[in-house]
Amino acid sequence: MTEPTLDREALLRSGRETLRLEREALEALEARLDEPFVHACQLLLACHGRIVVSGMGKSGIIGKKIAATLASTGSPALFLHPAEGSHGDLGMLTQDDLLLALSNSGETAELLAILPVVKRMAVPLIALTGNADSTLARRADVHLDCAVAREACPLNLAPTASTTASLAMGDALAMALLTARGFSADDFALSHPGGALGRRLLLRVEDLMRRGTQLPRVRLATPLHEAILEISGKGMGMTTVVDDDDRLLGIFTDGDLRRAFSERQDLWGRPMADFYRPKPLCISADALAAEAVARMDGERVTVLLIVDGEGQLEGAITMHDLLHAGVA
Repeated sequence: MTEPTLDREALLRSGRETLRLEREALEALEARLDEPFVHACQLLLACHGRIVVSGMGKSGIIGKKIAATLASTGSPALFLHPAEGSHGDLGMLTQDDLLLALSNSGETAELLAILPVVKRMAVPLIALTGNADSTLARRADVHLDCAVAREACPLNLAPTASTTASLAMGDALAMALLTARGFSADDFALSHPGGALGRRLLLRVEDLMRRGTQLPRVRLATPLHEAILEISGKGMGMTTVVDDDDRLLGIFTDGDLRRAFSERQDLWGRPMADFYRPKPLCISADALAAEAVARMDGERVTVLLIVDGEGQLEGAITMHDLLHAGVA
């Protein structure tokens, strides 16, 4: 190996050429997507077990990603290492399963070694290869052509454009299945409960809203100075205004206080009836927390109130609460 070049333009040319070749490979793949893809989707949708994905080397790495994408979007899937399959792991394959095999050459020895068992079990086989005349392609129930004109590697050796094409084909299958199954955002959240996506899709307003004594409350007759103490004590930048039955009448915020002081001087002992704003913005307790974020952004506010069917105050949620929960 020679000393690496640090020439800026040469590095940019190489990077752009790689992206161009991979883009062209995907465009060609899209152009020839036809009936075999539909047939593959039909087989996958008819599978009552799991989609078992298998491949060696770089194809195996892509296969693991495809299996993970399928599993997280409503199509139970797992990865089977073909070499380990010949030494006992093939026992994880059942007659209700389907095998999705990846091999650019279509002649990967470890995959071909497990085909007799797959065929004897009558497990459907979908092959993703770059060679329609290969052994794997000919033995498959459906062959998806992932051939590329050339690799993005300048030596045309390292799997680059071919692995990109296989990965994209796997994504295309997963998204077609997701659409066909009517897989929803709520379904997606159930398989992603621990991350930011899960928090955005699973958490509801009722999980985060403040209740009971956490809520600032005053009456219409409450003097302004007492309302200010209530705002300061509860730390939400506002107080609700309720009647004697705890029905929500309105809201009074820090911003309302500043506006009141800028407009008049004789404020201190005046009642909240002179200052509060009726019809504050509310949201349902069972709304998604992400909806609360969108509503606050759209209305340019930092707090939403929650009332029950009788108009009684149930809770309040602030942008700070949503940020703290990792939703906003």
